[in-house]
Amino acid sequence: MPDPGLSPLPAHLPAAAARLGADVLAQVLTGPAAEAPAPPAAPRWIPGGPSGLGTASVSLARPAPLPVPDTMPDPAEAAPTAPSAAEGRPIPGLYFHPVPDPDPVRVDEVSRRIKDWAVDEVQLFPDEWEGQFDGFSVGRYMVACHPDAPTVDHLMLATRLMVAENAVDDCYCEDHGGSPIGLGGRLLMAHTALDPVHTTPEYAPAWADSLGSDAPRRAYRSAMDYFVRAASPSQADRFRHDMARLHMGYLAEAAWAETDHVPEVWEYLAMRQFNNFRPCPTITDSVGGYELPADLHARPEMQRVIALAGNATTIVNDLYSYTKELSSPGVHLNLPVVLAEREKLSERDAYLKAIEVHNDLMRAFEAAAADVAATFAVPTVLRFLKGVATWVDGNHYWHQTNTFRYSLPDFW
Repeated sequence: MPDPGLSPLPAHLPAAAARLGADVLAQVLTGPAAEAPAPPAAPRWIPGGPSGLGTASVSLARPAPLPVPDTMPDPAEAAPTAPSAAEGRPIPGLYFHPVPDPDPVRVDEVSRRIKDWAVDEVQLFPDEWEGQFDGFSVGRYMVACHPDAPTVDHLMLATRLMVAENAVDDCYCEDHGGSPIGLGGRLLMAHTALDPVHTTPEYAPAWADSLGSDAPRRAYRSAMDYFVRAASPSQADRFRHDMARLHMGYLAEAAWAETDHVPEVWEYLAMRQFNNFRPCPTITDSVGGYELPADLHARPEMQRVIALAGNATTIVNDLYSYTKELSSPGVHLNLPVVLAEREKLSERDAYLKAIEVHNDLMRAFEAAAADVAATFAVPTVLRFLKGVATWVDGNHYWHQTNTFRYSLPDFW
């Protein structure tokens, strides 16, 4: 008998059953969005299905083999009910959903563990970079993005990968010795720490030795080793695919830097669909201790949801990091800079238009998620959509509150 979770609701089902997704969507878990109002047709979060290990019985997916507590957090308790009390001013006019400050006990524990991993296991940074590592506040970031993670071990899966990805970006591409020159070769070798080389016995040892040759590769290898032990083969391969997308986006931006090319706005947005946060929300089920089946993840409708989430969160980064990037040497492409150049706008008008682009992407994401929830009304789909939406909101929270890294331009 076919599993009902692997196909859309049949058209011949009674109307009451066909309305299941819409009825579930009506049970929104958040308060009103800040600043720009959300359109009525695009409900926000989707309540999750059965919590914890029980979701495996309805999704045919095995849970991550990590220890879990006897009870999972109630999704309703994890829903934001009031604006964050943390420092940091949100961008005026930006469409976002406030979230509560993340659990401080978990933040402290994740922060302690990730620093121990970075220093003791992978020797990620020299002593003089310690302040920057601490200022990144990755523990607060990941706890805000994954409030339903059953254990700190689950949270650490995402935290190691996030830190490793930033090490590659900084050391290969940008702040700490990065350069567009020769980037393709460096990224390819780093990618083999995620996607192993299958070669002859004569040459395999040299490749294996290369994985410890620099901090980014050590971080990739270690973070991926932890991840593949906890995730299913399908989840691991999904992540590798999204990391290949990320690396392709890095290369496009590097090629433009080498030729001093300022892309058209549509070209920049295309690049940002690849050079973006997508690998982070796409593992929300792994961090949550369940699995969205591969055929449901691969549906074009779901791929659109994930792509829009990645695109919106990345423009958030463009907006909050704008002043930081302007103060760095050379021309650093971000959406306001490209809009100013290509549409002949002032810096202020370009920044304000970039806010509009972000808001359009957010609304498109929410509408697409609502459509998927109504069409594939099964617990793992609903929980995954909620997890991605939570990641989007947690990502904004971290950018807004990380005043160590970011400050807003004086445009208001």
